[in-house]
Amino acid sequence: MSVIDVWAQITTDRMARERWMETLLRWTGKSGDFSVPTTESTLASMDEAGVSLSLLSAWGGPNGALITNEEVAAHIDAAPDRFRGLASVDLNDPMQAVRDIRKWVDGKRFVGVRLVPWLWDLPPNDRRYYPVYAACIDAGVPFCTQIGHTGPLKRSETGRMIPYLEDVLLEFPELKVVGGHVGFPWIDELTSMAVKFPNFYVDTSAYALHRLPPDFVAFMKGPGRGRVMFGTNWPMLSPAQCLRGLDGLGLKDAEKDAFLFGTAKKVFGL
Repeated sequence: MSVIDVWAQITTDRMARERWMETLLRWTGKSGDFSVPTTESTLASMDEAGVSLSLLSAWGGPNGALITNEEVAAHIDAAPDRFRGLASVDLNDPMQAVRDIRKWVDGKRFVGVRLVPWLWDLPPNDRRYYPVYAACIDAGVPFCTQIGHTGPLKRSETGRMIPYLEDVLLEFPELKVVGGHVGFPWIDELTSMAVKFPNFYVDTSAYALHRLPPDFVAFMKGPGRGRVMFGTNWPMLSPAQCLRGLDGLGLKDAEKDAFLFGTAKKVFGL
């Protein structure tokens, strides 16, 4: 089985010290039991579950980079057949953000851009994102973000798809958008977005598959067929944890292949 994990990160010590990380660890049951992963431990976790490729995310926030593009590049260098990168940028410096995308995102090693709205407390239709969207279109790569409620003790409003992501897709119809973390509790909004916008995708990161909301599983087999990709949110969840409920989803073989690797290959040009 070939599996692509579209949302992973190799967290840094400074990211682990963020105050919101404590609430995220509690949410995922890792309070007091969290160690910063390494390239080696990440590869071992991938091997255990048959994950052939992981997309490692940089994290940029208003107080600076928590995982830099350079740090992601170093992990890719260590295992170039197993990792690709998703760059991040500083929304408060729009021209430098565009320059960073031009520098890092080549569609081969770095295959997209990710920004997490709750970290910035800015919904994705804020004007500061717009140069990033234009640069993603120029680079021919997806813009990856987070949808749905926020696990850390931060506002969830930035994860609503309507009107925030809807505005973006209306104004940038060429942009491919990947919403991470399922979109719960707004699954009806997710369905509406998928029907309306052919360039809108979603991943299952931050969820073990047996914990997916029933409405989301129905979405995968209906309007979301071919739009859903596998993700973990490693190291918060391991690939083995996430994949344990795969057979219980009742996916047909073609649907399973699209979910595990086919859609990711298409969307990220892998």
